[in-house]
Amino acid sequence: MKKNNNTNDAPDENMSGFLGTDRRPLPEIIRADEKELKKLNLTNRIIAARMTWFRDAAQNAFGDFVRVAPGFEAACEVARGFLPCPFGDPGLHRKTTVVVRNLRLKTEITFSDLNIHCIAAHGFYEGQGSPFRLEPAELARILEIK
Repeated sequence: MKKNNNTNDAPDENMSGFLGTDRRPLPEIIRADEKELKKLNLTNRIIAARMTWFRDAAQNAFGDFVRVAPGFEAACEVARGFLPCPFGDPGLHRKTTVVVRNLRLKTEITFSDLNIHCIAAHGFYEGQGSPFRLEPAELARILEIK
């Protein structure tokens, strides 16, 4: 896999599914999300930390929903295998699916370990039209990140 430390470089061939139908260059996608975060007065690290907290709180429940905080429940399922970072970072990420339910808002959001990594390390929430795209404002609202 091609190493790609610079988000100004073209993404490698493994990135295509992460971009969805978004035709913007990768740096433009990332800049648009950075702009959204600035409006929210948040950082990628803060969002990734909150996602990690929910994942860690639910991971020992073997896929069952558990109360993880007042007004929240979460479930974490782990599948066999690992996924590489689409940016070519070394290491692999467990195939996890985390579902967090905000009981006050009566809504939920789903994300993976790879989503957490891509947000924390690259500020990448995936492209528009990707089935796993996460909107920064939606994450902040549902996970109640202040």
